[in-house]
Amino acid sequence: MADEPVTPDARESRPGGALRTVVRLVSVVFLLVGILGFVPGVTTDYDTMTFAGHESRAELFGIFQVSVLHNLVHLLYGIVGLLMSGTAGRARAYLVGGGVVYLLLWLYGLLIDKESGANFVPLNSADDWLHLALGVGMVLLGLVLPGRTPRTRGAHRAARG
Repeated sequence: MADEPVTPDARESRPGGALRTVVRLVSVVFLLVGILGFVPGVTTDYDTMTFAGHESRAELFGIFQVSVLHNLVHLLYGIVGLLMSGTAGRARAYLVGGGVVYLLLWLYGLLIDKESGANFVPLNSADDWLHLALGVGMVLLGLVLPGRTPRTRGAHRAARG
């Protein structure tokens, strides 16, 4: 039985399978958003896009202010998520850690003057509230989705006495 191939269905039934799957889905969404940010038409005022800074007037779906840097960050989030989705522990760290970063970015967006050089990403109000939703959602998913936390070697023997 130990030599039987592991099917995708069997992999997902292992502890942490749902957690890893959610991280893969979140990562694919980040990759898609990062790519769409470079597509004229999907991104309005595409010709005004700058590498970084509040001067960029390009908006993904006509709502979320983007720049080359902003799009690259989404692509990086997607790549990192896919790389971390291999184990439940890393997947959980991606969701919780990434969510905390988004919550910090939400606070940053609330505190800065949108027309100043401090708005280097750039961010608008729609971005701020999306970052709040992403941050809360990622942290909650990371905390509530089941996934085994690996025990340290020999911990079960010490517990028995």
